[in-house]
Formats: sequence, structure tokens, C-alpha cells
Amino acid sequence: MNPIIPYENLKTLNKRFENSLKDKFSDFLEKGWYVLGEEVSSFEQEFGNFHNEKYVVGVANGLDALILSLKCLDFNRGDEVIVPSNTYIASILAILHCNLVPVLVEPNLETYNIDPDQIAAAITKKTVAIMVVHLYGQCCEMDPVISIANQYNLKIVEDCAQAHGARYKNRLAGTFGDFGAFSFYPTKNLGALGDAGAVICKSKADYDKIRQLRNYGSEKKYHNSIVGYNSRLDEIQAAFLRIKLPYLEAINNHKNRLAEIYLKGLKSDFIMPVVKEGFDNVYHIFNIRHPERDQIRSYLMDHNIGTEIHYPVAPHQQKAMRQMQHLNFPVSTEIHRTTLSLPCSYAHTPEDILRVVDVLNQFSK
Repeated sequence: MNPIIPYENLKTLNKRFENSLKDKFSDFLEKGWYVLGEEVSSFEQEFGNFHNEKYVVGVANGLDALILSLKCLDFNRGDEVIVPSNTYIASILAILHCNLVPVLVEPNLETYNIDPDQIAAAITKKTVAIMVVHLYGQCCEMDPVISIANQYNLKIVEDCAQAHGARYKNRLAGTFGDFGAFSFYPTKNLGALGDAGAVICKSKADYDKIRQLRNYGSEKKYHNSIVGYNSRLDEIQAAFLRIKLPYLEAINNHKNRLAEIYLKGLKSDFIMPVVKEGFDNVYHIFNIRHPERDQIRSYLMDHNIGTEIHYPVAPHQQKAMRQMQHLNFPVSTEIHRTTLSLPCSYAHTPEDILRVVDVLNQFSK
């Protein structure tokens, strides 16, 4: 029997960094400074340098990165934010937690990112922002989005949770909008060993405000000038992220090599990610689509190959989104009905992926 190829294996992935992680943890214990210390400030600077951006704030997780970005903009209760209809629920939760109204817009069926041609029709007098989501590791088509935002005087918040190092026309995700919100959940291309997040800000004023928002609304200890949160990037997670950040390009390149095996080897009846000029995909998720998705997933499991579904239920069909369940988003529904995520990790080898390709192609005979 063939050995198991898991969808992801974080133990194997992080084994490569084990000695450095252990050394860093020993240093962390020795210093005795556990919250908002040198590791956080150093990671913020290094992550900013990677993006050629000056203002980065480390926060507790990706959801908080989105919430604090929206809070920083001081919108009014009931204002509307445009967001793709097939995003992960966190994008929509951030909007709701800020007492704003999510207005869902369908994605492009080829790229899975928001369809710029559909945005203008969703804009009303209450629209204040567009939240783009660079899903699966591919940047949105930002030129038309920026043009629309400028035309209607809208803010842009980028959800970059799946797009560390992704580029559109040689420009990095997170550098287009007013804010770039990142998650460093352990499975991300740049993953911590727990929850972690960051926000790229475009101005010193926004940077200062988010630093206050993440720390109880305090700029000076025990002096609280605004209503804030407790959403600080953990010092130890920042330390671990500093170890892995220099390897981000290598991780992305490795995942691209694995993706290339799928793109060249899989039969044409599997709908695969569309590769377009000007887009540098980092394949946080390599997804295919097929009308027999559930049967394929079972077939792969029978052959000791793990998969995931990102995501099995469209946001507007979630129980928590009762106010949206009467709405109809056929493109999003079709994506969620047919999508399947295949193994494509820094922990996988080309031989693993070749085996997945071989098994999948046997299914399609």
C-alpha cells in the first residue's frame, strides 16, 4: 500500500526550521519580555521591507487585521462594503463586526476573485469601501478595482490572508489599497506556530491609530485615548515568523513547481486555476473543480491522498448569515459545489504530486 499523502503536514513543514525555532524560544525565555517587544517591532520592520512599505502593525490574527483596518476608517453604522460572494467567512465577519453591511459581488469563474465588471452595479450612496480578497494565492485584477474606487471615492481594504508574496504586474498583494490585512495562520505560505496577523498601512496616521486600536486604545501605558481591543501579535509568534520570512520566496517557488506538475499533468476534464500574464500566483491553495467533486475526494482518500474543500458552503448559505440566505449567487454556489483543494505544500515533494496526478488521471478514464 502506498504511504499517505496528507493534504498538509505542519510537523514535516516546520521540521526544517526546528533548530532555529528551538534556539529562538530559548532566547525568548531568557529575555523574559513576552508582549510587544523587540521581536514584534523587528518583524514589523522586516515584513514592511519585504513589501517596500514603511508602516506595518502586528496583530493577533487575520480577522482582527481586517476588523482594525475597517475600524480605523471610521465609517458610519450601516455603511456598505463590497466583498466577493465566495470569500472565506472571515472577510464578511469583519464587516459585520464593524456594524457595516456586506454587499456581495460575484467572482470571475476563472480566477475565483471578485469580478471587476460587476462592482459598479453594486455601488449605492451608502457604499464606502471595496474589500478585495486575493483568494487561493492569486491577486485580484487591481487596475480596474482601483479605477472604480477612485471614480466613486471608495476605500480599498485588501484581504491578503492567502496571498503572501503574490504579485499583480510585479506589485505585491497588500500594497494596492488603503490597508493590506494578513493572516499568518500555520497553514499559510508564511505561517506562524499559532494565530498571528498584520496590517500594512499607507499613512503614519493610520499606522499610529491601528497601533492604539490593537492595544486597548492606548498610545501611552494606562492612558486610553480611543476605544480599543486586545489584539497584539504575540512576541513568540513574531520571533518564529522572523525565522521563516527569509524563506517565503523559496516556499512560494516550491509551491509553484508543484502547481506546474498539476497544470501540465492533469487531464483536461479537471478545471484548473487559470494562469494569466501579469499575475504571479503563490498557490496557497491549489484547487481544481469537477462536477463529481465528492466522488473524487472519496476516490483519493481510498488511495491514501488527503484533500480539503475551500469552501464547502457559500457565505450567503451559512446558518450565521440568515439575512443573506434569500439571495442568489450562482457563480459562488457553483464554485463551492465543485471545488477541491489538492496537496500543494512546502512539505510535499514533486514525487508526491506526480502520484496525485496519476491517481486523478485514473479516475477520469
